[in-house]
Amino acid sequence: MKILRILLFPFAVLYGFITSIRNFLFDKGILKSTSFDIPVIAVGNLSVGGTGKTPQIEYLIRLLSDKYKIATLSRGYKRKSEGFVLADATSNAEILGDEPFQFYQKFPNIQVAVDVNRTNGITQLLSQEIKPQIILLDDAYQHRKVKAGFYILLTSYDDLYADDFMLPTGNLRESRSGASRAKIVIVTKCPKNLSDEKQSEIWEKLKLNSSQQLYFTFIDYDDAIYSQDEKIAVSEIRNESKLLLAGIAKPTPFFDYLKNENDECLTFPDHHHFSEKDLEMIQNKAQSRKIITTEKDYVRLKDSKLISQLYYLPIKSKFINNQQNFDATILEYTKNNLES
Repeated sequence: MKILRILLFPFAVLYGFITSIRNFLFDKGILKSTSFDIPVIAVGNLSVGGTGKTPQIEYLIRLLSDKYKIATLSRGYKRKSEGFVLADATSNAEILGDEPFQFYQKFPNIQVAVDVNRTNGITQLLSQEIKPQIILLDDAYQHRKVKAGFYILLTSYDDLYADDFMLPTGNLRESRSGASRAKIVIVTKCPKNLSDEKQSEIWEKLKLNSSQQLYFTFIDYDDAIYSQDEKIAVSEIRNESKLLLAGIAKPTPFFDYLKNENDECLTFPDHHHFSEKDLEMIQNKAQSRKIITTEKDYVRLKDSKLISQLYYLPIKSKFINNQQNFDATILEYTKNNLES
């Protein structure tokens, strides 16, 4: 696979050239970007793969939803519906996609919508009887047809965009220069004890400009697992034999947090739609053991035959330091743009 990626280097150069031209046309106003009169915060990344967008969106929801009417807008990756969909009581993961459905389940006081066309999605949200005051765009960093008021760029600690290259040789969707659009860059999935020295080293490597802010976060796992009607401390099941199941981009930390030598780990592709054959295989492997999965996978599996054995482990994004500065920056942007 590594050799193949190297052989595809000419295509990576061509892809980088095409995306750079596209960005230049948007930057110069030759291609049209639509702005909106309310705060629009876009969260995304330069690379394909998991950088922790979902927990970061959830962090923003917790920060803002007590003060403002919030809506999230995602494309609804791998959903079976089309066009604009606003979540309601009839929605499920197949209609919305797993991550938007997770938002809808966890935060009943916000609006959750999906639309591949983000411009249309925002327009539709603003035409609702109850209009959002702030819109959070999920995975929309490259969606240049909307000009968000505030861009947050995520990059994983173990896969920094500064160390990456364009697809298909690397994993970048656009060149590293695209990072200049971000007002905030967050290095996600860091070790909890990341040193000041290492933080400074990363700052130098990313080459941010003086107006950009840099933060470091880590994934904090809950100390309990949850089912439809039960909560169990992780300490109680850590040594118990169980089946661990994940259909996310980078499942190793999830497995490492829970597993013991008697556990079995099953990995599926990110956003995997579980077939009846998959469910039978999982059930046969689990036997009478608990099945513990990620929160994102749980929303796709909770209506399946596995439900009597199924538990999930919640996660949160937490800041290593300077959380108050981050919160203040976001709150200042929203306040100023609601008043303008």
